[in-house]
Amino acid sequence: MYNPKEHLKQLVEAHAPSGYEAPIADILRESWADLVDEFDSDKLGSLIGIKRATRATDTPRKIMLAAHMDEIGLMVREVEDGFIYLHSIGGIDSRVMMAQTVMVHGKRQLPGVVATIPPHMLSAEDRKKYPAMSDLIVDVGLPADEVAELVRIGDLVTVDVPMIDLKGRKVAGKAMDDRACVAVITVCLHQLQSMTHSWDVYATATVQEEVGLRGATTAANYIQPDAAVAMDVGFADQPGVNVRGGKLGDGPLLGIGANFHPKMVDKLKEVAKYYDIKWQTDIMPSRSGTDAWAIQVSQGGVPTALLSVPLRNMHSPIETLDLKDIERTGRLLAHFISVLDDDFMDYLSLEPDKDKSDSEEE
Repeated sequence: MYNPKEHLKQLVEAHAPSGYEAPIADILRESWADLVDEFDSDKLGSLIGIKRATRATDTPRKIMLAAHMDEIGLMVREVEDGFIYLHSIGGIDSRVMMAQTVMVHGKRQLPGVVATIPPHMLSAEDRKKYPAMSDLIVDVGLPADEVAELVRIGDLVTVDVPMIDLKGRKVAGKAMDDRACVAVITVCLHQLQSMTHSWDVYATATVQEEVGLRGATTAANYIQPDAAVAMDVGFADQPGVNVRGGKLGDGPLLGIGANFHPKMVDKLKEVAKYYDIKWQTDIMPSRSGTDAWAIQVSQGGVPTALLSVPLRNMHSPIETLDLKDIERTGRLLAHFISVLDDDFMDYLSLEPDKDKSDSEEE
């Protein structure tokens, strides 16, 4: 039986940084097998689950759902005297890496820790600073010659922590960005099993978002959707964070700004109100820095919206969210898909209404 929490746990505890997302694709092929009609992928590796329309329509249409399945990570830069030096993959924050447990993906899996210089050995000035990424060292506890044999330059290193339960329905762990939204797509696909819909649904787990929105770029051009909803995590309430309105447990954040088609936004608001689904406003005057940006400007332009799951401690090993927000976002997405019909593309048109213009001239 489907358990959203266990599904999320499986996703976030897997190791799959940008460019190496195959383990997540394998999980999703199994999880989505009974929820979609077929699978596809582009040549960059984004996984596409296709659920065909269940209501007849005059003009076949495609709605693309996009959430990235990669995570930030590390790569071996150098091995010296049994210690491993690192490069970052994506936006790793060196402040939160000290004393973390990691997995070194060498010739075999090697658990390790990010070593720290004891404060006794630091100057008064250095005690005020965080180490640079180039100064971080991983210790796997093996003799130098064995480390040299097992670990090569270019091997991956990932944070290795379990997902933990907090109070209420809150959980914390690594890679919630953006596997929480991959889980949203799974919720949506489950919801759609008991609904009818006129558009084909292209459920897409994109690759390499953390290093430049690459998977969304290739997948959108490959799928050629008529409209799209991207999903990512958004900043939520915590001390020291100037949020734009996000709060854990208050529903998805709906992007408002130039990156998002205003009528897509209006329709999502309308659906949320009808089905009494809580949502929050996320103001983004310029580009969003999410898959929505790459999709919007693909082809000749794709009407795109963004739904975000509120998240605390982004880009850290303790990213925190409320499971209710994943479920609400998935429900909203499914109900939105269910109302898409033959006239929706006309509704989305930004061209002036010719008949209305003619009558006004008369």
